[in-house]
Formats: sequence, C-alpha cells, structure tokens
Amino acid sequence: MTEIANATEVERAAGRAQELLRNIETVVLGKSDAIALVVAGLAAGGHVLLEDVPGTAKTVLARSIGASIEGATVNRVQCTPDLQPTDVTGLSIWNPQERSFEFQAGPVFANILLVDEINRALPKAQSALLEAMAEWQVTVDGATRQLPDPFFLIATENPIEQEGTFPLPEAQLDRFLLRTSLGYPSAEDEVRILEEQLHGHPLTRVRPVISLEDVAAIVAAVEHVYADALLRQWIVDLVRVTRELEVVQVGASVRGSLALERCARAWALLHGRTFVAPEDVERLFVPVIAHRLLLDPTFVVEGDLSREAAAEQVYRTCLERAPRPQPEWSPQADADGA
Repeated sequence: MTEIANATEVERAAGRAQELLRNIETVVLGKSDAIALVVAGLAAGGHVLLEDVPGTAKTVLARSIGASIEGATVNRVQCTPDLQPTDVTGLSIWNPQERSFEFQAGPVFANILLVDEINRALPKAQSALLEAMAEWQVTVDGATRQLPDPFFLIATENPIEQEGTFPLPEAQLDRFLLRTSLGYPSAEDEVRILEEQLHGHPLTRVRPVISLEDVAAIVAAVEHVYADALLRQWIVDLVRVTRELEVVQVGASVRGSLALERCARAWALLHGRTFVAPEDVERLFVPVIAHRLLLDPTFVVEGDLSREAAAEQVYRTCLERAPRPQPEWSPQADADGA
C-alpha cells in the first residue's frame, strides 16, 4: 500500500510540476528544455545559476516562476559594487520609542529570490548568500533566523562583460544545484515574441497555477522517485572520475554526487516517471557538474575551447572511463535466451 501511495504522490506532483512548466512557457518561448532544468532545480530543493548574454529572458524566467506560484513572496536583489551584506540579509535598527533594536528583514527572506547580475557584487556581498543557500538560514548580529520554506534562489550573470565584475568563488558555485543558459530564440520564436509584446509584456498576464503547498508536495515527491543502486553507483563513479582527470585541477566533491542524484530524481518526476533512467543522468551531468570543476587553463587555451566545449569533452571522457551500467536483465538478453 505504501508503494502505491508513493507512486500516486509522484504522479500527482508530476502533474502539478508540468502545469508550472506549461505556464512559464507562455512567457519564455521556445526554451522548454532550459525551463525544465530550472524547474527541476526548484523540485530538487536547490538553487540555479542562469548564465547568458543580456536580453535572453533570464530575469523574465525568474519572475514568471514567482508569478506562477500563488502566495509566493518574490524579492529581487540588483547586484552592484556598492551592495552591502546587510542589503541582502537585513539589519537591526534602533527604535528610540521602544529603546531597543528591531530586526528589519532583507530581501533574502522570500520564497523566490532573484539575484540579478550576481558577479557585479563584491565578494563580501556574495558571501552573504552562502549560509542562506546551504542552510536556509541567515545569521545577523549573532541571531540565526530561518528563511521561508520553500526558499529558491535564482542568480543571473553575464559571462561576456568582465569589467566591474567579481568571479564567483568555487565554494559559492558549488552551492548552485545546476547552471544553465537560455540562449537566443529561434527566428520563429523571435517573431512570436514581437507579436506577443505588441500590447504589453506577457509577464503581466501570468496567473498562479500552483500553490506553495504544491511546491512542497513536489519537493517531497522527488524523494519517492526510485533510483536503482546500480544507477547510484554509476553517479558516484562518474563524479569520482572528475577527480582523476589530468585536465581537471579540482574535481567535483561529494556535494556534486548528491546534487546529480537528487536532480536526476527531479528530472524524472518532471517527465512523468517514478524512476530514474540512465538518460536522466547523462542529460544532467554537464548542468550539474561542470560548474563545480576547476579546469587546467592550458587544456582550454591549447584546445581553443569554449567553456561549454571543454565541459562536453570532460563529460565524454568521464563516460569512457565510467560507462553506462548494463543491467543483468534486458529485453534483448531475454529474447536471446528464449
């Protein structure tokens, strides 16, 4: 009975997650796969880094997620070099009438937090998010305060501009469940975007389709998505290979293994399955693992590789050294035996 109940929960949660996907796709056109990655990050209880050139709907995507969830508090932090940590977390202000300090919560106290152009903030402001991203809490003036549940952080950054930016340290990159980009729309989708914005932005017409309770149910249902022991071993093997490659100075940590397994469960849920397939792991390896690797600069320069191309090459090498597991039973083997 418990297995049936769990399967029902997964199917119901998958339906709600797919409804969220469809609603966002009415605003961000032609980017179904990228939207699914971001929603998978939400379902897996992680945070997402959107990295792309300006004008590719990064901010619109983040805002449309918040607008699609009824009752969700959505805040935004516009990162600039003068941003202070207390501008993010909040601070205690003296109240002369009460003769005591009162805590004024910062924008981090939200269900959906958009951190726009995160690499324009000074490192001390970036570090203000570390505790929030890892532990869903912030400590200000010696007092620890819990963040709302769910807490989902979407950060954006422009990888092209370097002047006036501060690269994210590896410790912070490691706290993002996945990193992805949207890219430019196709010519057909770009024409549709022009047509749909003749009478205002479609974001103003987005209506909530799920609730905060639905989000909590989706996150809980991910735990009931089945991941075979053979598949979990393969995930560990793939991640461990990144620590052995000559072209990688620092490989992915155990957090990478945990993130890949959790995100694969969420990806399976979004596609209406109650189990993780090897294809899920293969699809998610680069978005979940690539930003956690510190590559040898000579490997990138001598190969004249973009960061995406370098990540794909590392991925292929990992698959060669840790190939996809072959189950003991398969339909083909059964047919041969007959």
